[in-house]
Amino acid sequence: MNILPTIADSTDELNEIFRDLHAHPEIGFTETRTSAIVAEKLRAYGVDEVYTGLGKTGVVGLVHGKQKGNRRIGLRADMDALPIHEITELDYASTNDGVMHACGHDGHTTMLLGAAKHLAATRDFDGTAVLIFQPAEEGLGGARQMIADGLFDQFPCDEIYGMHNTPTGQAGKVGITKGAAMAGAAFFDVKVVGKGSHAARPSESKDALIIAASLATEFQTILSRNVAPLETCVLSVTQMHAGAAYNVIPEVATLAGTIRYFKDEVYELAAARMQAICDGFALAHDVTISLELRNVFDVLMNDDALSDAYLEAAGDIVGEENIYHKKEPATGSEDFADMLKVVPGAYCVIGHSGTAPLHNPSFFLDPEILPVGASVMARIVEKRLPLST
Repeated sequence: MNILPTIADSTDELNEIFRDLHAHPEIGFTETRTSAIVAEKLRAYGVDEVYTGLGKTGVVGLVHGKQKGNRRIGLRADMDALPIHEITELDYASTNDGVMHACGHDGHTTMLLGAAKHLAATRDFDGTAVLIFQPAEEGLGGARQMIADGLFDQFPCDEIYGMHNTPTGQAGKVGITKGAAMAGAAFFDVKVVGKGSHAARPSESKDALIIAASLATEFQTILSRNVAPLETCVLSVTQMHAGAAYNVIPEVATLAGTIRYFKDEVYELAAARMQAICDGFALAHDVTISLELRNVFDVLMNDDALSDAYLEAAGDIVGEENIYHKKEPATGSEDFADMLKVVPGAYCVIGHSGTAPLHNPSFFLDPEILPVGASVMARIVEKRLPLST
């Protein structure tokens, strides 16, 4: 690994930051402690301008290069944690019960801080690096909130780059999917209102629970009988709630879940079929069924040319042998997609030695990858904003 010198010299500090952030995770839009630490570190590193409060708890820093050209490169990291109880038994495990950095955003934040320190110390580029620390990535719309608050109006970028860890057990492997790289996602809520009754007299009921269970099964026919076989769509019912007693048939039952897709027309088909199924069940069973669908993530689209540029920069750090150019698309979602709809750029993944999956209470991000990710992020700025001779 060709770790950039300023970052290599800061490895101990990066580990300390990471451990502290991991021990004090915060849910989206409540990252007040995290954002305060980020702002403090940026100022200490000599970042030229530091702004807070964008997207509620977001932070933006500007670093100007030795040559102050007009081009700007954005680097983005997410800061929020998940409502998961940690069981790793790390000596720096979460001290906030029921909240955990189970997706590695503590690592992403640390990497971007490492890149910030290097860029502010060396300034070997022509233009401005825009450092974006985003809140609330985990389905709460942090990217959209920052954009709505004027992120790219106040801090315009010509290109933007993001990064996510991946627990593959292959440390330092960097990959990109060109084009549609991560799925768009919608969340849905279904409410069935029937007629309750005594469990001993079900004939007097309109059983909302049975109807909801049948809906959960029927929704799966959308994938098997409506979506074309060569298209990709995932429809998962993840919640079902009904009843509170052994001897009462409930009047109300609810379902919730998610749809993942790579084409808007596939999502529109699935949404239309869900509504039609709900309407049909309501008519067949003489009950009321409401369906609420809300888009949460857009499809993440990587620019082809900028993906190549990102991998070239990563290759300078990890070596060409650790680059894979044709990573398979992921059905997971990422709200960096919203930023890529406004500014062209690319999003890569970087492997580390952990193997517990993301969003798992045993998830472990190997801190050995921190200086690697920080170096890759700094290097793309230097490559895309070269000093003129």
